[in-house]
Amino acid sequence: MKSEFILAFNEICEQRGLPKDEVFEALKTALVSAYRRDTNISAQQRVSVDIDPRTGEPTIYTEKEVVDSIIDNRTEVLLEQAKKEGHTEAEYGDLVMVDSTTSSFGRIAAQTAKQVLLQRVREAEREQLYEDFSGREGELVNGTVQSVSGQHLTIGLGRTEAILPKSQQVQGERYRAHDKIRVYVLEVRRTNRGPQIFVSRNHRNLLRRLLELEVPEIYNGQVEIKSIAREAGQRSKVAVLALQPGVDPVGACVGMRGVRIQSIVRELNDEKIDVIEWDPNQHTFIAKALSPARVSHVFLEESFTDGKTAVVIVPDDQLSLAIGREGQNARLGAKLTGWRIDIKSLTEAASESLDNLDHPAADKAVVGNEKLIDSVKQVLAKKEAGRPITSEDYYNLDRLVGGVEGKIIAARAAIYEEERKARVEARKSIPEQAWELDLEELDLPGRIHNLLLDAEIETVGALMMTLSLGEDAFLNIKGLGDKALEVVKEHLANFEGLPEEPEVEVAEAEPEVVEGAVEEETTAEVEAEVEAAVDTVEEVETEEEATVEVETVDETEAEVAIEEDDESEEEPEPLIDDLSQSLIEAAPIEAPQKPKKEKKKPAVVIARPTTTPEPETEDDRRRSRKGKQLVLDEESGEVVVKRKRKGSRRRPEWEEYDIDDF
Repeated sequence: MKSEFILAFNEICEQRGLPKDEVFEALKTALVSAYRRDTNISAQQRVSVDIDPRTGEPTIYTEKEVVDSIIDNRTEVLLEQAKKEGHTEAEYGDLVMVDSTTSSFGRIAAQTAKQVLLQRVREAEREQLYEDFSGREGELVNGTVQSVSGQHLTIGLGRTEAILPKSQQVQGERYRAHDKIRVYVLEVRRTNRGPQIFVSRNHRNLLRRLLELEVPEIYNGQVEIKSIAREAGQRSKVAVLALQPGVDPVGACVGMRGVRIQSIVRELNDEKIDVIEWDPNQHTFIAKALSPARVSHVFLEESFTDGKTAVVIVPDDQLSLAIGREGQNARLGAKLTGWRIDIKSLTEAASESLDNLDHPAADKAVVGNEKLIDSVKQVLAKKEAGRPITSEDYYNLDRLVGGVEGKIIAARAAIYEEERKARVEARKSIPEQAWELDLEELDLPGRIHNLLLDAEIETVGALMMTLSLGEDAFLNIKGLGDKALEVVKEHLANFEGLPEEPEVEVAEAEPEVVEGAVEEETTAEVEAEVEAAVDTVEEVETEEEATVEVETVDETEAEVAIEEDDESEEEPEPLIDDLSQSLIEAAPIEAPQKPKKEKKKPAVVIARPTTTPEPETEDDRRRSRKGKQLVLDEESGEVVVKRKRKGSRRRPEWEEYDIDDF
C-alpha cells in the first residue's frame, strides 16, 4: 500500500506538470522554514531536511556546538549525544549536525510551511510553462477566446493565457468569448507573474505553418516555400519551388480540385491566396508575381541610391489588373520579389520612347526604321481617339519599347554595375579600422559634420570611400562644395587615428674575413657590388647623390666597411684583393647616423687604405660624384677607377676608360 504522502505527492506532480525533484526541493524548503519559525533559531544556523521517499517521514538536522554542559539546547549538544548521532571523532567546540525532528509544528509554523510550499510550487510551475512555450515560438497553437477588450484579446491555452494585441489581429475578423481560434506564437517573455505570451493572426508565417500542415510535400521537404507576401484578411502571394524532380509545386499546394488550398482559405476567413512558382530568372519571377496580369516586358536596374527597380510594361487592358485594387497586386508583387516595381502601360512606354529616340543608348536599327516609328505614331493617335487597337499595333509598340526604353535602362544598369565594382575596389583600399571609427574623430566643422550624417556617412571609412570614388561623389552631397572638400581632405591628411604600416627592420650583416687568392670572376662580382655603392659621408652632406671614395690600395692590407641595404635580404660579398695573394681583413666601420628619409638607401661600400691618403683636388671631388667602378690593372698591379658612362653602340669597349684615370 502506498502511503498518503506518496499519493498526495504524485497527485501534485501530475496536476502541476512538475518534475518530482522540484517538488521534493520545495517540500524540504517548506519544512526548513516551518522549523525555523517554530523554534525561532538564528538564520545563520544551518538546517537541513531529509524525506523518506517511501513513507514520506521527514528528518530535520540542525547544526549545534559540542559542549560539556548545555545552556541553550537549540544551539548546543553534549559530547555523548553527538557521538550517539554518529560523530565518533567529535570534540568539544566542534560543530556537528544532529537530529532535531519535532513531533509536531505549531499552527503558525504549519501555515508558514504551507505558504512556502505553494510559493515554490508556483515558481516551479511558471518556470516550466516558460520553458514549454519559449520552445514553441514560431509555431501554431489552438486556444479559446476568454475575454475581448478594445486593446487585445485574452486567449486561453490550457494552463496559461496568451495575449492577442489589436495590431496582430486581422482587420474584419470578429471574435466572441468561447470561440475556438488558431494563432501563431509570436513572442514569449519572462515576468515575475509567469510567462507572458504574445500571439498573432496576421503574421505571414501563420500562412507558412498552415501550408506545412495541409501540404505533405512541403512538410517532407519536396517543395520549399521561397517567399510569402501577405495582406492579412484580403490577399496573399506564395512563391514555391520543387526540390525533387517530377513534382509540381503549385499543384501540390493547390491540391486536387483545390481541396488543400480551400481549407487554408476557410481558416483565414476567405482570404485569397495566389500560389506561383519561384524562378531564378528575376525577369520571369517578377512577371509571374504580378499574375493574373499579363506582362510584356520587364527591365531591371539596380543602383545604390534607388535600390533595385523593375520597370514592368503591360498591355493597356492589363494595367488595372497588374496594379490591383488600391495598388494591392503591385505591393504584394514587390514584397514577394524584393524589387521596387514601376508599372507602365504599353502606350505610355511607347510615347516616352518616341521622346527618347535621340538617346545614344537607343537601338539604331529601331530608331532608323521610319516605317515602324510612323506606325507607332498612328497607333498612339488611334488610342487617343478611343479607337480599337489590333494585335499588330501592339506588336509594333512592343518593338519600339524594347529597342528604346529597354536599351536605355540596360545602359543605366551597366553604369550602376561599374559603380558597384568601383565601390568594391575602393573598399579594399580602405583599412578595416576606419570603418569602426566614428566621424566625430575627424573633428570636422559642425555644418559639414551634420551634412555628412544626413548623407548617411557616419564613419571615417565611409568618408574615405566617398572620396575614393572621385570628387564628384563628394560634391553631389547636398550642401557641400569645393571649400568643404578642401577642409575634409585637410582633416583626413592630419588625422592620426589610423594605424600605420609597421616598418620592416633588417639587421646589419657582419663582414667576414677571407683568406687566399680570388680569381677574376670574384673581382667581377665585387665590381658589380661597387657599381651601386656611394660614399656615406657625401650622402649625409648632399642627401641627393651618393659617392664612392677610392684610393690606390696598398698591396699588403686594406680595411673594407660594408653596410647592408635597408631593404635587401641578401648579404653583400666581401671585397677581396688578390694582389700577391695577400690577406685582406674586412673590418666593419660604423657609419654616421643618417636622417630618416622616405626614399630608399643604397648599399654603401667604403674602401679606405691604411696609409695616409693623398689630398683630393676639386676636379677629383667633382668626378667622384659620378658613378665609378674598381678595376684591377694587370700591368701595374693596382686597383684603378673605371668611370661609369652610358654605353654606345658605336664606341668600342676600350673607349670606356678615361686616360686621366690612369
